[in-house]
Amino acid sequence: MSLWYWYTAGSRRRAKVFTLALIIYIDYKALQKREKFIKKSKSDALWKKAHERNAKRVFNLMVELEGLWVKLGQYLSSRADVLPSAFISNLKQLQDSLPPRPLEEVCHTIEKELGKSTKELFLDFDENPLATASIAQVHRATLIDGQKVVVKVQHEDIKKIILEDLKDAKSIVDWIAWAEPQYNFSPMIDEWCKEAPKELDFNHEADNKCEFWLGLDEGIGIWESYQELEITMMESNHWGMRIIDGGGGKGGGSSNDGGNLMVTLVTVVKAVWYSIGSSAMAASCGEIGCRTDENSENTRTVSKNLGCTNKYDSNKLINQVDVLIPEVIQSTEKVLILEYMDGIRLNDFESLEACGANKQKIVEEITRAFAHQIYVDGFFNGDPHPGNFLVSKEPPHRPILLDFGLTKRISSSMKQSLAKMFLATAEGDHVALLSSFSEMGLKLRLDFPEQAMDFISVLFRTSTSASEAAEYAKSLGEQRARNMKIDAFPGDMVIFSRVIGLLRGLSTTLDARIVYHDIMRPFAESVLQEKIAKGPSENAQWINDTPVHSDVEAKLRQILVELGNDDKILGIQVCAYKDGEVIIDTAAGVLGRYDPRPVQPDSLFPVFSVTKGITAGMLHWLVDKGKLNLNENIADIWPEFGTNGKNLIKVHHVLNHTSGLQNALANLREENPLLMADWDECLKRIAMSAPETEPGQEQLYHYLSFGWLCGGIIEVQSHAQVFEHGRTMKLMSAFVFEVLYDWNHASGKKFQEILEEAIVRPLNIGGELYVGIPPGVESRLASLTVDKEDFSKLSKIASRPELPSTFQPENISQLVTVVPALFNMLNVRRAIIPSANGHCSARALARYYAALVDGGLVPPPHSSLSKPPLGTHPHIPKFPSEITSKKQKGKKSKAVGSASKKKGNGYELKMNHSKDFKDGDNGRESNGDVYTRLANDSTGGSSSDASPPKGFAASENSRQNNAIEIFNNPRIHDEFMGVGEYRNLVLPNGKFGLGFRRFSSSDGSFYGFGHSGLGGSTGFCDIKNRFAIAVTLNKMSFGTATRRIIQFVCSELNVPLPDEFSVLNETVPDEESSILRPMIN
Repeated sequence: MSLWYWYTAGSRRRAKVFTLALIIYIDYKALQKREKFIKKSKSDALWKKAHERNAKRVFNLMVELEGLWVKLGQYLSSRADVLPSAFISNLKQLQDSLPPRPLEEVCHTIEKELGKSTKELFLDFDENPLATASIAQVHRATLIDGQKVVVKVQHEDIKKIILEDLKDAKSIVDWIAWAEPQYNFSPMIDEWCKEAPKELDFNHEADNKCEFWLGLDEGIGIWESYQELEITMMESNHWGMRIIDGGGGKGGGSSNDGGNLMVTLVTVVKAVWYSIGSSAMAASCGEIGCRTDENSENTRTVSKNLGCTNKYDSNKLINQVDVLIPEVIQSTEKVLILEYMDGIRLNDFESLEACGANKQKIVEEITRAFAHQIYVDGFFNGDPHPGNFLVSKEPPHRPILLDFGLTKRISSSMKQSLAKMFLATAEGDHVALLSSFSEMGLKLRLDFPEQAMDFISVLFRTSTSASEAAEYAKSLGEQRARNMKIDAFPGDMVIFSRVIGLLRGLSTTLDARIVYHDIMRPFAESVLQEKIAKGPSENAQWINDTPVHSDVEAKLRQILVELGNDDKILGIQVCAYKDGEVIIDTAAGVLGRYDPRPVQPDSLFPVFSVTKGITAGMLHWLVDKGKLNLNENIADIWPEFGTNGKNLIKVHHVLNHTSGLQNALANLREENPLLMADWDECLKRIAMSAPETEPGQEQLYHYLSFGWLCGGIIEVQSHAQVFEHGRTMKLMSAFVFEVLYDWNHASGKKFQEILEEAIVRPLNIGGELYVGIPPGVESRLASLTVDKEDFSKLSKIASRPELPSTFQPENISQLVTVVPALFNMLNVRRAIIPSANGHCSARALARYYAALVDGGLVPPPHSSLSKPPLGTHPHIPKFPSEITSKKQKGKKSKAVGSASKKKGNGYELKMNHSKDFKDGDNGRESNGDVYTRLANDSTGGSSSDASPPKGFAASENSRQNNAIEIFNNPRIHDEFMGVGEYRNLVLPNGKFGLGFRRFSSSDGSFYGFGHSGLGGSTGFCDIKNRFAIAVTLNKMSFGTATRRIIQFVCSELNVPLPDEFSVLNETVPDEESSILRPMIN
């Protein structure tokens, strides 16, 4: 045919497509406007009629045009989870065979491709095709040797037709992106331009089957032989899934409202690029000229990878896949001859029911097969629509995989990134998820990366029924405008997301509930097996290669290696100060179970109740500055707090865990754990709570309420400076106070501002100590996991009287199953939870306690051997100024990340610090030989005697002349521990002083204080020996690793071992002692 013919024919096709697209768009838009003025009952009926007439319009045009548009219709008919039932019922007719091509055309193609006529090649060739589809039609035949086969023959001139259709589809995608900017699928359609041409070369398809077969044969399992199966159809299964829906049952529900318009449009747009993958031509992508053997290679490759040796093993292992793939007999670019298999179509529900096939099991096995292809083989079929599967008629009714024209090969690094992305989603690990995005080249323009978890979780959510899926799709459509924008979308991710989407449609159609996180996890984990949780015995870089500060540190690193080899450590930091100098600063392990990046000295670990020691320090700072009195009734400075019998609770009761509010807000865990992330709501609730015991009578650990009580006091009291330190509040009416308090609460100092002013800036630990992280530090976060073996022994622990009823060991077992996933979520990490949500490095925490050990005197700069240097990170990362996207529809678009204007739980992207409090006299004189050594880059010496530790040299001055002090009170240690003049503020013989766990000598005197956290992180100091240490880790346990570390360091330095880290009975093995005395506060 002439070029002019193709040009004019293409123009006619294009005109029809665009005309219909415009008609449908206007129809829906007009109805959307109209429904505002009519009753809902009538509106529903109008929407139903609109869906029906537009579905018929689409169906009729697709039948007329064939080509790519039939593929589009077949795909749309498979999306019962998102499309209205009218579209499903109409478009599912496209799954029936199209009008066949003339037999002369078929025979001509066979003779041209194979060099012989059908009579020479076959004993018998059925002139009536089994099915005719958009690309090819299939005939049954018998080879000369008697073997039954099917012959797949490509239509003549299909490339030219689809070329025009692809251009039109691209234009529609661009038009939708212009009309509705949030629906821009250009990156996806571009990827199909690279991959789609391969489907038109049947050699490519044939070889792919064999590669899949080999993968399972080598790595998974082999099955026993089975009888040859007969086949009823082939290419008819190449189409989209069929929905049994008389018009209102299954098939997308009846969401007949305005929101359905966008859901429908988006699904159509996505279907365009999904369908392109099954039909588009090389010429459309500028890639004319596929390899002549590609299609046959695809089939062979797939078959080999999946180990489809026509054998069956009923005792297959968890990673084995039980599927069949027809053997490739012969192939050329346009003709493919395959083994003849007898199977049932997936949309033939009656036949599946009659033979007793388990639809749930079938879909699960198909999902497993694709998980194996993606994660294990790195070579997968990109077109898993229902037409590409059969079910064997003989038990155990295994899935038969067909049609490997569209396949994708991915690199080893991309396999690992996709596996990491999947596992991070399963674990709720935002940090590992963002890391996987970076590795695969997915660039998201977002300031609040928790949106990324929502973005990917949609892919792997558990499949649901059609009606549930339709409702979910509607809600997604409503939220889509708020989703993040994408700067770069890797092509591999396009095919991957298409596969997952098609598998989801398949499960919805067959009414199978697929839990993707369970089925796909073993395959994803197998990819990362060589990288995840790799201990020191297999990883020479397991311990961060920083210079050793002392002999103690050198020996400690050997202890860490032993613990790592025993699988007691995933990632860890240890830092210690002795006599004002750093003697240990070590980092080891990895950031997370599925995040093999090494722990660095500046990595940020969640430390749970270690946070309480920081929060207590902030409150003592307010006392030191004269802004607060420990004997003050909280209700006097926080009137809302004085309800429900709390008017007698004083500040020191809160610090001493004797307020009687030990279980306050403990029910949030059952009600909604995410409420813990709502700072203002928690303050309101704590203010309305009621005590269980009289204040000052019983010391019971306030494991959660401590933080909100202290946090509320800190914020209210810092705001109260405009009222003469809050004293005049007593004279104000409740109404006036409420107005002024609300004003101050909105404009005064926030919790993080006080933290930064009181602790972070004086200690120069910016960027390494937070209570609620700001945006911009995600790449340094460690992710939590649980030592399941350790926590499995909870049943051996007796009740502990010092713990509240809601925090007894029997309840902790429930807690630890929730905590890692909850505290790995970014929105929780960003929350202000002053009792449990500190994030810090061990060196920042150790420096804090090194300052406290000397009464608040700030130590000299941290060791220069630690890289990057402590204090070099900006505490609040700055983001670029607002980025604007291209102008859409002639108007300037809004900023990409509207979330960047939001506040992140007290942090703004650029924080405006309010004026510091006026400090008192900072000129406290030095007493004694303080800070006799400063860090430099030299080596030598021992840390266990009077000589400078390794890596340190003697200082010329015994103390800096311009020393900075956090506290002015010369008896601040007594205040912390509740001794001396402060003894009446604490419960006698209690474990806690005023905010800190205190440590006593054999004579009963207190020599140190600190705080440990759930999971094993800790920080404390020994005043008498001027020793401070911090341990941060991400594998939560009862403190087995921490206890071993503290015991070793204290022994080496000859300093007392706090009873919290001691062994109760020398005859009890260390493993059992960790259970008898677990670190759970």
